[in-house]
Amino acid sequence: MTRPPQPEPSAVVAANAMFVEVLVVGIGFLTGLGILAAAIAGPDNSRQLAPAAATPLAAGAALAFAYALGILIDRAADTALAPVRRRLRTQSFPTTAAYAQARLKLAEIPALAARADYARSRLRICRGWTLNSILLTLATDLALWRYPVEHRPLLLATATIMGTLAAVGFYLAWHAITSTGYRKLAAQTALTGVQAIPAQPPAPAPNTP
Repeated sequence: MTRPPQPEPSAVVAANAMFVEVLVVGIGFLTGLGILAAAIAGPDNSRQLAPAAATPLAAGAALAFAYALGILIDRAADTALAPVRRRLRTQSFPTTAAYAQARLKLAEIPALAARADYARSRLRICRGWTLNSILLTLATDLALWRYPVEHRPLLLATATIMGTLAAVGFYLAWHAITSTGYRKLAAQTALTGVQAIPAQPPAPAPNTP
């Protein structure tokens, strides 16, 4: 009996990297939801619920939920940024068909494809954490209002400024990676397209009597 073909190592690495990306985004969003829930519940209710949240069963459920949330947030962030992404793409590719053809060309060159995958990995994390930063900022501000803390105005201002800077920073990083990725893809595929033209064989020498 023949053994089924094993997946390519590069495909396995890409799948593992995507799993980590989704989990990183999901854990960040779940943390924001946790802070938001604690802020809504208030100090007394949070102290009563804390022992149940510290169990191994709750930790396992939270990890699974974080992965599911990561998928949802990744899709939501991609949809929210789609108009900007399409505008950036048209600067390098006039049509969707031209972009699809360039992606197919790039897939034929493993070294360039691996670099593109790494860039897309950073891109997904930045766009997901743009939304995460917004949620974490709002949740932290609400928690500071609900809980008895000293120097509340200073802490609120600090949390708001840092959260805003993080959201803007992640967005600008996503914008730069996306724009650079399209430009590199256009240049690389144009170059490979020129190199892919086969050389014409030399004309046969005329027969001499």
